[in-house]
Amino acid sequence: MSDNPLKSTQLSSGHGVRTGLNVEDIKESFLDNLFYALNRAPALATKNDLYTALAMTVRDRVFHSSVRTIETYGEHKPRVVAYLSAEFLPGPHLSNNLLSLGITAQTRQALSELGYDLDELLGQEEEPGLGNGGLGRLASCFLDSLASLEIAAIGYGIRYEFGIFDQAIQDGWQTEITDKWLRLGNPWEICRPEIVYYKQNPTLCEVLDYIASGALAGGDAKLFQPLVENLLRDDPFLLLADYAAYVDCQNQVSALWCDPAAWTRKAILNVARMGKFSSDRSIRDYCERVWNVTPSPVKVE
Repeated sequence: MSDNPLKSTQLSSGHGVRTGLNVEDIKESFLDNLFYALNRAPALATKNDLYTALAMTVRDRVFHSSVRTIETYGEHKPRVVAYLSAEFLPGPHLSNNLLSLGITAQTRQALSELGYDLDELLGQEEEPGLGNGGLGRLASCFLDSLASLEIAAIGYGIRYEFGIFDQAIQDGWQTEITDKWLRLGNPWEICRPEIVYYKQNPTLCEVLDYIASGALAGGDAKLFQPLVENLLRDDPFLLLADYAAYVDCQNQVSALWCDPAAWTRKAILNVARMGKFSSDRSIRDYCERVWNVTPSPVKVE
C-alpha cells in the first residue's frame, strides 16, 4: 500500500451512474445492482430483490459522502463523540436515507419509469430490531441531530439477532412472535471478516486450540467442537474480542487477593458503596418515597 494514498475526491468525481443524484443515474444504478450485484432478471425478481437493489443504489450515494467525511476527520482529527447505547431504533433506513440525500422525488420517478412503485418497496424493509423502546429511539434521534449539526460522532451498540417481538392475537389471547429481522439479510451493513481476534492473540490461539484438541474431554475432539466453532464463526457475545480484557481483569483480582489487607479494604468499600444498587435498599427507598409505607418487623425465632 502507498504511504500517501490518493483521496477519494481525486479518484472519483462523485458524478455518474454510481453516485449521481438525477433520475437517469438512479435508474441505471438500480438496474446495475439488480443485474450484476443480485444476478436477477426483472421478470424473476422478487419484491425483496427489488428492495435490495434499490437499497444498494441509495447506499452507494450514502457511502460517497461517508468516505469523504471519514477522510476529512482523519485529516483534521477533531474530537469525536462516542455514543454508547444498549439499543438504537433508527427506523427504516431506506426512506430516511432518501430524505437525507434529498432524492425521494427523483427515486420515485426513476422507479415509476421502470414500472415499480417506491412506496411498495419501502414497505418491504424490515425495521432494524436494535432496541425495544423509547430510549433506543431517543439514542437514534441524538445521532441524527449530531449528523445534522456536523458534529463528529460514532454510535456504539449491539447488533441483536432478534429484535422487538411481534405481537399477534390468537384465540383471543396476545402472543409474542420472534422478530427475525435479519432473515432476509441486511443490505445496509458491511461485514468485516478480516477482523479476527483469534489470530491476533497468541494466548487465545493456544487456549482454543487446546480445547479443540480434546484434551479437556479425554481425547474426544468432537465434544467441544460446537463450542469452538460457535466462537470462531459467530461469537454472539464477543467473548474473543473481550478475552484480553478478561485476562487483565483476572490478573488484577489475583494480585489483589495476594494482599489480604487490600482485599479486605476493597471488599468493605464495595459493600458500603453499593447504595441504591442494592435491591434491598432500592425496594426500601421505593416503599418510603412512593408508597409512603414503613417496614414491618418480623420476628425470626
